[in-house]
Amino acid sequence: MTRTSYFPAPGVHPAQVPSPAARSRPYDAAAARDHLWLHFTPHATSTPYFRGVTRAEGHHFWTSEGQKVFDGLSALFAVNVGHGRARLADAAARQLRELDFFPVWNHAHPAAAELAAALAERAPGDLNRVFFTNSGSEAVETAWKLAKQYFKAVGQPTRHKVVSRALAYHGTTQGALSITSIPAVKAPFEPLVPSTSRVPTTDWFRAAPDFDGDEEAFGRWSADRIAEAIELEGPETVAAIFLEPLQNSGAAIPPPPGYFQRVREIADRYGVLLVADEVITAFGRLGEFFAIERYGVVPDIITGAKGLTSGYVPAGLVLASDRLFEPFASGRHTFLHGLTFAGHPLAAAVALENIAVFEEEGLNAHVRTHEDTFAARLGAAAADSPLLGTVRGAGFFQAVVLSAEAGRPTPFEPATQRRLVDELLLPGLAERGLYARIDERSLPAILLAPPLTIGEAEIDLLATTVADVLDESWRRL
Repeated sequence: MTRTSYFPAPGVHPAQVPSPAARSRPYDAAAARDHLWLHFTPHATSTPYFRGVTRAEGHHFWTSEGQKVFDGLSALFAVNVGHGRARLADAAARQLRELDFFPVWNHAHPAAAELAAALAERAPGDLNRVFFTNSGSEAVETAWKLAKQYFKAVGQPTRHKVVSRALAYHGTTQGALSITSIPAVKAPFEPLVPSTSRVPTTDWFRAAPDFDGDEEAFGRWSADRIAEAIELEGPETVAAIFLEPLQNSGAAIPPPPGYFQRVREIADRYGVLLVADEVITAFGRLGEFFAIERYGVVPDIITGAKGLTSGYVPAGLVLASDRLFEPFASGRHTFLHGLTFAGHPLAAAVALENIAVFEEEGLNAHVRTHEDTFAARLGAAAADSPLLGTVRGAGFFQAVVLSAEAGRPTPFEPATQRRLVDELLLPGLAERGLYARIDERSLPAILLAPPLTIGEAEIDLLATTVADVLDESWRRL
């Protein structure tokens, strides 16, 4: 098979090869179809998924067919500063010229040291130790391993179990998938790592009728289920509670008032570590460097990834408190865990430049300023749709939750939901040039997590597009 190559042909000097700026890379759909194994993709019915994405700039990307698409999901909750930032590419190039690669195993390099200090400076409380990873799944895996070895190091070797919430997604590696609570995602890989327990999620839209509109009472009830799970497992066996500040799976589920304060009390009462899984929510998604600060508590561990480099380079992290590092600082214990490319000089340099963009442009404040407008305009635009259940979320992470009965948490008939999602919502969004996610793990919902640089014009565009898709879907349903 003939294929275009971007490497110099034998005998051709690299200087004779056109620069990237002087050429465009064509998309070989046949190569993708025949050789590329896409992630989370049903290949038997995947023809629409093989559209190529050939370039991106600002809030948009372009497909190989030339369609301009609004990136309403920041690629995958990652491109927080927007696409096409030349300064991030320049930071990567400078770093590669200076130091291409060296692992952070018994050595350090300037970019990793500087980034660790920058993250510790912006983290809450005494979370001053940074362990780098390459991804969110690796960060969650690392956090669980750290919790287990920490308790062995301090003389509590029976603590190894984890409590997490229903519907929650925490990653794809064996440990992270075990903490995840989505049966369809887990089933193909079982048996998984044992020692995990589930508690209810904090879906107020579904729970409100049972609590007479008292959201704080619902928050206390939800948190107390964690204490109940710890008691059922045996407090001496539980190492950690893994919670997202705002739960992604299930459609942008926020915590009720007082929920995290109560969870912090419970964790302290039983001597259990509180892990804030911020793979999605860190780095501005909710208007803070670390979203857990929005809810007024200091966890023992934070996991992060995606927005750390705005997706320009793979990178993740675990932020741990000084208390957790102490047994490993004493010389008596070594954290027997590492990843070849974690803390890569390139990733660290891009992350530092990404943080500089955040601060120079005031992106956290920008999100906080516009989040209410974002939610309100989504709600107002879709208010007349018989499909609208509710709009919820925080910051620039909002969900338009759909329901068979407007304003009430009423499930659709399965066949109706399949038609709604597969034949109406997904094609409708695509035809209008909006990239978003449909979450079906509870009631179906349209998830929006655009770049943090959008303004009111883009908010209006998102709101009217979603409303148009709902109107058309209802007419055809």
